[in-house]
Amino acid sequence: MQPSGSGGSATWEGLSSVSKQVYNNPKVSLLMNSRAAQYLSDHPVVALAVIFFCASAAVPVALFVLFAVVTIIMSAIGFLFFEGFLLFVGALSLLCTLTGLAFFSVVASSVMAAFYLAISNILNFYYPHLMEKEHGKDNEDDMTQNTTE
Repeated sequence: MQPSGSGGSATWEGLSSVSKQVYNNPKVSLLMNSRAAQYLSDHPVVALAVIFFCASAAVPVALFVLFAVVTIIMSAIGFLFFEGFLLFVGALSLLCTLTGLAFFSVVASSVMAAFYLAISNILNFYYPHLMEKEHGKDNEDDMTQNTTE
């Protein structure tokens, strides 16, 4: 059952040498000497059915393992994105809070400064003698210090 033509003959010889190398392996020869392997070697249709059964049983298992691995990877990536989103929201809320606090501080200090200036000017306008007494008292204290020295 050799293929005809020079190109097919080289391929057949290559496959024949590979199969001889495989059969000469001690582990393969030990397996081929078992009763199940001899039975499957004598009945190629049953061997084909066993190979087909193993392949059809391996496909769903491989698909499940692939699904599990992809799910784990996507969960990890989704977790990282979700954590990044939470950090972004937390940082944004902190930024808004601190900006609002800074704005409130500037406004409050401006209002306090305006009240201080307004009240001091009102007091100076309506009660000028209070400020003069303080200045006069300061001047008298300076004079007493100068005379004692």
